[in-house]
Amino acid sequence: MPQFDEFEIKMLDILQHDGRKSVTELAQEIGLSATPCARRFEGLQQAGVITGFSAVLSRRSLGLMVEVFMQVRLISHSDGSPEKFIAAVERMDEVSSCWTMTGDYDFLLHVMVPSVDDLNNLVMHKLMRFPGVRDVHTQLVLQNIKGPGHLPLGHLRG
Repeated sequence: MPQFDEFEIKMLDILQHDGRKSVTELAQEIGLSATPCARRFEGLQQAGVITGFSAVLSRRSLGLMVEVFMQVRLISHSDGSPEKFIAAVERMDEVSSCWTMTGDYDFLLHVMVPSVDDLNNLVMHKLMRFPGVRDVHTQLVLQNIKGPGHLPLGHLRG
């Protein structure tokens, strides 16, 4: 793991909360002049620590009223099913995130759709009909208390 100094840790923390800060604003907040701040910023990008910037959108404002987590279990892992399932999930716009998991289920999907009818369509007509899927367990999100999350940085301070 690369070593980060206090300036870089502060920069990463600030950018996680507001990725639109200019280098000049960042420099002021972390206590550096603009040129060394810009060099550090570029170095963090080149090292792959900063991988991009995006806007956080309100799903409800966009009509995505139903948010769920789905656990998916496959029938087999030896027939190429996991790779085929992953490829299919990558093409599903409704799936915002997907993880492979340990335990009783193979995958955890974070899904957002406009309505319960759309959820039913996804589960019954896409996921359950996909070759190799054994079962799907769905949990409805009632309220998002915290998130999307920011990466904890405390462990970087040595």
